[in-house]
Amino acid sequence: PPPRRVLLLGEGNFSFSAALCGARGSGHLVATCYESEEEAAGRGGAARSIGRLRDRGAEVVFSVDCTKLKEHFSPGEREFDRIYFNFPHCGRKAGVAKNRQLLAGFFHSCTEVLAQEGEIHVALCNGQGGTPADRPRREWHNSWQIVAVAAAAGFVLSHVHPFQAETVDGYKCTGYRSQDKSFCVEGALNHIFTRSTAPLCFTPMSCKTQLGSQNVSFQVPQELVDKINRGFLEADSSHPVRTIKEKLSAGLSQAFPLQNISSSLPLLLQGHPPGVCPSSIFWITLGPGEAPSTEEMSQGLANTVLFPHSGQDTEESVQGGCPVPKQFYLRPSLLPHAQAIIKERTFSPGTLQVLSGPVFRKCRITPHSMPVFHEMLLVLAVSRGTENSCIQMLVDNIQTTINSLHQGISGIKPSISLQETTSLGTELNDFAAFEQQLGEIEGWLCVGTEADPSGCCVGAVRTAPELAVVSASLNLDLLAMLLCAISDWRMLWTRDRRFLRQFPQGELRLFKSFSLYPPSYVHDVSFWLPDGEEFDEVAFHTLARRVSAEMVVSIRLRDSFQQPGTGRRSLCYRVTFQSCDRALGSREAAEMQLRLREELQQHLGVTLR
Repeated sequence: PPPRRVLLLGEGNFSFSAALCGARGSGHLVATCYESEEEAAGRGGAARSIGRLRDRGAEVVFSVDCTKLKEHFSPGEREFDRIYFNFPHCGRKAGVAKNRQLLAGFFHSCTEVLAQEGEIHVALCNGQGGTPADRPRREWHNSWQIVAVAAAAGFVLSHVHPFQAETVDGYKCTGYRSQDKSFCVEGALNHIFTRSTAPLCFTPMSCKTQLGSQNVSFQVPQELVDKINRGFLEADSSHPVRTIKEKLSAGLSQAFPLQNISSSLPLLLQGHPPGVCPSSIFWITLGPGEAPSTEEMSQGLANTVLFPHSGQDTEESVQGGCPVPKQFYLRPSLLPHAQAIIKERTFSPGTLQVLSGPVFRKCRITPHSMPVFHEMLLVLAVSRGTENSCIQMLVDNIQTTINSLHQGISGIKPSISLQETTSLGTELNDFAAFEQQLGEIEGWLCVGTEADPSGCCVGAVRTAPELAVVSASLNLDLLAMLLCAISDWRMLWTRDRRFLRQFPQGELRLFKSFSLYPPSYVHDVSFWLPDGEEFDEVAFHTLARRVSAEMVVSIRLRDSFQQPGTGRRSLCYRVTFQSCDRALGSREAAEMQLRLREELQQHLGVTLR
């Protein structure tokens, strides 16, 4: 909607506000300048522009300090839908540091007068902003660092485009070094900022699920509090993950009868998953009265999977006269559920069974590694001896369906290929054995785009001749990223409503980020390892996710040192903090780094250097 109230700051000769006042849909204008009326009227053409503004019903206010906006307007007149500040400057020969301070005070002041969904327009000369949009781009330390300065006040850069002075009728820039002189605006940029969502406050959360025939509740791990029970796959969801799942189902239904069996699958499994490192699992402790008995578990076998505890059975064992509680964990895949249903022989031969839902894995921080994602598992019972032809038919139909998904999305041309297991290196080693529960992996489904021809693994295909079953699993979140050009997996989980507004129900579109060029903050952490112990990097990365609320985008080993004589080992890591959807300031990132250092010492037993 067009703005109702517009505030213009730092007007020199008021020619910009006078031109805007005559524009259609400009709203009620309040034009201001820092100087007194007498000083402002002395500038060439200012008196004429001021008269024009007043004749058209605009307000003209003088001696307005852009860092103290609240003081200049009464409570009922403090909400503006748009704020313009063209070519701010401290005056005379002020350097970049002083101008950063000016912008910092301005943005903090805007928090008190900007409408909730309002915009701040800041025009800067070429190179001043310090963003990749500047041509040429200045060195960071020599720029005004406008995105980082705005982030400290809770704003994100949502658009940036050329400031075309020649299109503003009658506009004449003035104020060069506080004089009535013009300055060069060639290559100038208009930066449009919007409010960021507030930082999330993670309070302890309980979740209910079914285990066997019993409903139980459990404490959700802190790093997953914002990701559990989000309902992305529910019928009323417009999330692209659900749209892709529905379109895949519709496409596959052209070749196979389909049966969805996802609604009653519990989040928890019991025992220890085979071939998986314990540090890669989200372990859950149930209360003394919560854990169901083995009899109750077996009554709901189709809804529950039990794994043995390293040679022990699934009953509680006794150590030192005290019972050891059963082990439960968040499901890292839907494969065990499919395996349990196959053993119950509830699969109809020739019918493609579809299981879908979120799965949870502790993992290292990389662009495509997610601690939670939505898996779509396709299982087909076949006649013995036809496994190879059936798996090829299933793969062909998956490829055809994925290819059809991009047709309504201009700019994306995915290529789908089935790659050999060995070509993917160690990317999926942490769960390699677990992934083969439903048969030997025949290959990995990879989707490449024009931007990334090499592709990204989005799933696996398997054959299990002994069960007469073929299957394929797909990572719906990765597919959504590739098909909708979403560069950061965290954006799929944002609470900012501007994300889902871009995806009408049932449609896939190219995503346009509402937070451009987010600032990043680099910190190093160095520590001594406990004597004789290997360092668990997955635990380190998981701790960083929790402490930073997923604001860490990279952890890289910089140095490893072994002390002569003692043999003590020291590691140094570089940690990069960056948000994809909300404002993250340098002070907040520094506080996260301090908490990370404290938690490392407390939970991983290292000694900080």
